[in-house]
Amino acid sequence: MFTIYSDHRADRKTTAQACCTTTSPLRSSRRRPCPSPREGRRGSTSAVMALLLPILLGVVGIAVDMGNMYMTHTKLQAAVDAGALAGSLELPYDPDLSKGVVSQAVEDMVQKNMESAQVTDISAGTEIRSVKVTARAEVRMLLMEVLGMADKYVEASAMAGFNKLEVVFVIDNSGSMKGTPITLVKQASEELADLLIPDGAAADTKVGLVPFRGKIRLGEDVDGFSEGCQNADGSLNQGIHEDFMDEYYALPSYYQRYITLDTCSSIPPVLPLSKDKSKIISAIDSQTATGAASGTVISEGIKWGRNILTPTQPFTEAGDKEDFRKIMIVLTDGDTEDGECGGSYRATYRPNNYWTNAYYGMGVDTAHCNDGGVLNQDMLDEAQAAKDAGIEIFAIRFGSSDNTDINLMKAIASSKEGTNDHYFDAPSVYDIPDIFKQIGKQLGWRLL
Repeated sequence: MFTIYSDHRADRKTTAQACCTTTSPLRSSRRRPCPSPREGRRGSTSAVMALLLPILLGVVGIAVDMGNMYMTHTKLQAAVDAGALAGSLELPYDPDLSKGVVSQAVEDMVQKNMESAQVTDISAGTEIRSVKVTARAEVRMLLMEVLGMADKYVEASAMAGFNKLEVVFVIDNSGSMKGTPITLVKQASEELADLLIPDGAAADTKVGLVPFRGKIRLGEDVDGFSEGCQNADGSLNQGIHEDFMDEYYALPSYYQRYITLDTCSSIPPVLPLSKDKSKIISAIDSQTATGAASGTVISEGIKWGRNILTPTQPFTEAGDKEDFRKIMIVLTDGDTEDGECGGSYRATYRPNNYWTNAYYGMGVDTAHCNDGGVLNQDMLDEAQAAKDAGIEIFAIRFGSSDNTDINLMKAIASSKEGTNDHYFDAPSVYDIPDIFKQIGKQLGWRLL
């Protein structure tokens, strides 16, 4: 007896083969492809991709357009910033933007940084003594302009000028400055003050003044100091110190006639920082460089310039160094000395008017000569203390000088490394007005 088993797998295979075979009376059977689930999936994917492709291309096009917009705007903003700064540097020569000097500087600088940029507006800024610049540039678009999603131009604006400044003039008022030198210094100082605080405007800028000789004079009591001239140690200057008066009385009356015990009242008083333009101009005009002198002690001028520019006692008018750019302009035509170290004003007898300066006035008679004294080093130390307090020093050396004087003035200046951009040499008195304008140009280098 035989038993026949049925193989269901074989049956299924045979059926599948049959469905893929056609029989023709003219030819033998042939196999045809059978549809598979994988082929179905491929068809569906192709259909989806056909639908998504325009969307993907649109997204890519928008991304490219946005990238071009960002890059173009970034480059345009940098060009406009540079243009505004360049224009602000010319404000000392064109304060009302009426001479075309500022506009030309703006145009040149914008074009230098981005040739395709178009300057659309140059006008006075909303801040005092500032210039505002607006420009635009075309962006290459793939899609966004067609879709109406963006304009093909981007625009940028910038403003730069004179604001948030605190400036103190530290001016030599010794006898060698009288006449034309002090007249031109006053003129230049007033022009710079006018640039910083124009008429009818409430600028966020303050100006102060420290006239100095061998000491400085306070016109009113301030914290810790009495009205009058000050010695280097902060005590009140009373003329020749009492320890030296015996020498004074021992001099022949002929010499005593040339000694003025009051060398203080002819020094103009210090002006603390102020926004009051009339008060500032009046203080500047009070300088005459006449009257009894007591040497040229530059360190005392710098010290009191620092006192004015810092918000702590004895003066409190100054703002924080993070909020204000603090500037000290130091101008002198003499060595830092008490008048016994040489020169046409040297006194050959002792004591003399120079013995009333900030060091002799406190009883110190060992600081008067450059080589053996401390005046030069004190000048450097006071300048460093000012710089440490966040103060920029512009140093102007007027007249003929030896290398020691020039090097000292270069050393106190806040020049960038490898430059003398904060030091100025004025061989002629007629160089002074232009030097103040050059300083004014540097003060305008500020984006607002």
